[in-house]
Amino acid sequence: MAISMMRIGFRSAALNLERSAAIISSTSVNSSQVKNSIHTKPQCNGGVCYLKEKPREQRDLMERPVSAICRAYSKQHGRPEEGRRKQDSDSDSDSDTECKGFDRSEFWRRKMRTVHNILDVDKDGLISYNDFLLFAERFKNLGHLDEKHAQEFTQIIKLTWEEQWGAVDPYNFVTVEQYLEDMHHVLNDKSLKKKAHRWLPYLFKAVDKDASGFISVKEFQLFYECLGLDHEHAAVAFAVIDTNGDGKISLKEFVKLGKDFFFTEDETKVSKMFWGPLKE
Repeated sequence: MAISMMRIGFRSAALNLERSAAIISSTSVNSSQVKNSIHTKPQCNGGVCYLKEKPREQRDLMERPVSAICRAYSKQHGRPEEGRRKQDSDSDSDSDTECKGFDRSEFWRRKMRTVHNILDVDKDGLISYNDFLLFAERFKNLGHLDEKHAQEFTQIIKLTWEEQWGAVDPYNFVTVEQYLEDMHHVLNDKSLKKKAHRWLPYLFKAVDKDASGFISVKEFQLFYECLGLDHEHAAVAFAVIDTNGDGKISLKEFVKLGKDFFFTEDETKVSKMFWGPLKE
């Protein structure tokens, strides 16, 4: 009797092993499927459970490099993929740390957050094309730009938006993190870097009240007014950036300071004062 029971036990174990082999064979699980099935929920059919394979688009996202994932992020926020591909093809950077300026200093990131806050004219936490228009209107409303320069200014603002953020659309907006990513991308692209901030001369002409080709501390205060900043901050900043102490800033100096603010991570540069107190 004992021998019979042992035979029955061995036969039962063998049947279980055959069933297990059949299950494994039918699912055909390979190493790549296991990798793609992490964090997925099992689907059970009777007493057998299978791991549901991820949708194709999710598997593609997992297999893409960090820079490609960042581009997908931008596309979701209104940035056209076609334009972004063109920018990437011209880029000097092969770094996968392009996303959100991860390889930039915290000092540089603070500067970019400062400008994002200035360009966010309606203070809703996002930059839209409407914010760009409101920003431009503040300077044009000073009344110091002639009709030709005012039209050129409006056109350049529109062109800048389209080149950096895509369609002129009320639902196309730029978050702080996307602004950091995009400005980091500009610094790594010679073509974009050369064209970036070409509206700076128009800001100068708008506040150069007497059209002298120089701006005084009083005129620099007009500049800060249009940025939404107070006169006290303007006086302090002007005293710092007027390095030769002659009480005036030329167009060339103004544009260089404005660009250096974006391009340098050197905390000793006086250009850090150009766009007002830095945000934390």
